[in-house]
Amino acid sequence: MSEKILEVKHLGKAFGSNQVLRDIDFSVSAGDVTCIIGPSGSGKSTTVRCMNFLEEPTSGQVYIDGQKLTHANKTKIIRESISMVFQQFNLYPHMTVLKNLTIAPMKLHHKSKKEAEDLAYHYLDVVGLRDKAHVYPTTLSGGQQQRIAIARALCAQTKIILFDEPTSALDPETIQEVLDVMIKLAKENITMVVVTHEMGFARQVADRIVFMADGQIIEEGTPDHFFDNPSNERVKQFLGKIIR
Repeated sequence: MSEKILEVKHLGKAFGSNQVLRDIDFSVSAGDVTCIIGPSGSGKSTTVRCMNFLEEPTSGQVYIDGQKLTHANKTKIIRESISMVFQQFNLYPHMTVLKNLTIAPMKLHHKSKKEAEDLAYHYLDVVGLRDKAHVYPTTLSGGQQQRIAIARALCAQTKIILFDEPTSALDPETIQEVLDVMIKLAKENITMVVVTHEMGFARQVADRIVFMADGQIIEEGTPDHFFDNPSNERVKQFLGKIIR
C-alpha cells in the first residue's frame, strides 16, 4: 500500500447559507493521480481549494502527512507540502519567466540564486520551454503560460500538486500540449489531484476517479470501474452525455 499523504475527512464548506460541500471524505496516496470530475457547480474546485486552505473548511479536517491543517499552522505545512496550478495561470506579468520560477524558491525556501535558476531551467526543460526563460508571460500563448505555471509548481518541490481545471481557459489547439506535460509527470510518479473535464486524460492517467455532484462525492473507483461499470445512475447519465 502506498503511503497516504493527504486525507480529507468529513469536509464541509458553506458560503453563508449556501452549503456547497457536504461530508467530503477521501485520501491521496504518494505517487498517485486522483482526478475529480463531475458537472459544473458540483463543488470540485472548492474541494481542491479547501485542501490547501485557499478556502478554509467550515467543518471537517484536512491532514498532510498526518498533520492536521489549522488556521494557525497552515502556511508552513502547505508551503512545504502543496503547490497549485490554477485555471488562469496567475503568473506575474511584470517578471520574466525565469523570475516567476525563481522568486518562491529564493524567498520561501531560501535557495541561492544559482540553485533557484538551476532548478528553474531543469523544469523548463521538463515542460519544453527553456527557450522562453527570458521573455515575459504576456508574450506567450495560453498553453505556454500554463506550462510555465506547471514548471513553477514543480520548482516548489512539494509532495503534492493540485490542478484546478488547468485546461479550461485554453484554446482547443493548446490543450493537448498541457495535457502531455501532465501525462509526463504522472509517469514520473508526481502526486497529483486534478479537477478536470478532460475525460480522455482522466481515463489514461488517473489511479482513481472521484465523481462529485451537488457538493458530494457520489462515486469513486478506478478508471476501468468508473468508465466501464459505474454503479451510480447519476454517473451513468453524466457519462452518457459527454462520451459518444
